[in-house]
Amino acid sequence: MQAEILEAFEPEARELIDPSAGLEELGQDFVFTEGPVWDFRAGALVFSDIPGNAMYRYEPGAGVSEYRKPSNHSNGMTIDDAGRLVVCEHQTRRVVRSTPDGDFEIVADQFLGQPLNAPNDVVVAEDGSIIFTDPHYGLGEGFGGPAEQVLPHRGVYRVAPGSSEPELLVDDFDGPNGLAIDPSGTRLYVDDTERAHIRVFTIGADWRLTGGEVFVQISGEGEGVLDGFKLDDQGNVYTTGPGGIWLVNQSGAVLGRVRVPEVAANLAWGEPDASTLFITASTRLHRLPTKVTGFAPHRHVS
Repeated sequence: MQAEILEAFEPEARELIDPSAGLEELGQDFVFTEGPVWDFRAGALVFSDIPGNAMYRYEPGAGVSEYRKPSNHSNGMTIDDAGRLVVCEHQTRRVVRSTPDGDFEIVADQFLGQPLNAPNDVVVAEDGSIIFTDPHYGLGEGFGGPAEQVLPHRGVYRVAPGSSEPELLVDDFDGPNGLAIDPSGTRLYVDDTERAHIRVFTIGADWRLTGGEVFVQISGEGEGVLDGFKLDDQGNVYTTGPGGIWLVNQSGAVLGRVRVPEVAANLAWGEPDASTLFITASTRLHRLPTKVTGFAPHRHVS
């Protein structure tokens, strides 16, 4: 008998994921998948293969096709309030945004005249601000490098609407990686891969952040680290970690873990009702049905 996919530490986990749900494989033979985002207008998923230097598109009924190659070793992606794809590129050390002619324009590529490290993951706030993390991972050979870190910090940045100059929000991370804004728009979550925890900040006027305390620390058996994560519309967190996807409630209590057979690096809500998780897991792309609605701010972009 096949083991249940959900390892529930608390009964609440079963309210989020059906233990008998199946992890459906949608694509394979990639190198290391990352950065998924579901385009609700197109009804398709776009995701990165960082070492493969490519972006792919998955469409139900049509499968996986090449979307952009070379991709400048792209990683995290999102969609802004105008329906444009916003992409973190390791090789060029920049954040870019799609244009109507199918090209990409630079959103940010430096801070105070110095090149960024390697933008990793990105979200767009309700006011149009672009928030991104800038660790060192993309400086390594095969992931966009080899290249040297120039800035003295690994920061979290904001690019205000209409600006091209990033504002440094936080500079005390060892490895800032995944990030998310909660459904109320008042809290910013950022994980630190090196420290295996997620921190939470309160968003104040003019993007003054306060707090920054540890929201949850994750440890366990299995391969994988805190990398990408998403929230549902109730504020629960679904984060990659050792052995799969970890479920954490709004108070920071760990509820359970979804077992994934390969290292899971990121995930995204998709399908028309945003109740399906698409998981990028090393050489494969998976789909997992849930019992909740995901928080996807670009879901209603017209």
